[in-house]
Amino acid sequence: MFVNFIRNNKVAAGVLAFLRIYIGYQWLTGGYGKIAGGNFDASGFMQGAIASASGEHPAVQGWWATFLETFALPNAELFSFMVMWGELLVGLALILGIFTNFAALMGITMNFAFLFSGTVSTNAQMVLITVFILVAGYNAGRFGLDRWVVPFLKAHNPKQKHRNEAATV
Repeated sequence: MFVNFIRNNKVAAGVLAFLRIYIGYQWLTGGYGKIAGGNFDASGFMQGAIASASGEHPAVQGWWATFLETFALPNAELFSFMVMWGELLVGLALILGIFTNFAALMGITMNFAFLFSGTVSTNAQMVLITVFILVAGYNAGRFGLDRWVVPFLKAHNPKQKHRNEAATV
C-alpha cells in the first residue's frame, strides 16, 4: 500500500521532488567544491580508510580495505575524477529530475562507498532518502524533466515499438 502511494500519488511526487532536489543540492555542491578547488585528491581519504581497517574495533571491513589498497589507491587519479564529476552530475540530474532513477542509483552507490570507508557524516541520511526516491520510480521525477524525457524515450525505443505492433496483430 505504501509503495503504491509513493509510486503513483501526485502529492507524494511533490514531496519526492523536494527530497530529490535537497539530495541533488548536497551532491552538486560537494562535486562543485571539489572541481572548483582544483586540487581534489581522493588518495588521502583512501589511505585513511585503509588505516581504519585495523585495530581492535575496525571502522572499515577488511575486504573493502583490500579493494581500496589493491585497486582504488593505485588508480587514485581516476577515482578522484569519478568522485568529483560523479557528485556534480548526480546532483545536477537529481535537481533537474532527469534520469532520476539512474542518478539516485549512482548517488546511493557513492554513499555506500563512503560508508564502507568509515565516513558517516550525512551519508546515512542521504541513503535513507535515496531509497524512497528509488522505490518511487518514475514518480520521483514526475515534477522534473523525466515527465517529458521518459515518455519520449519509450516512444522512440525500437523494442517498445515492436511490442506495440505485436500486440495489435
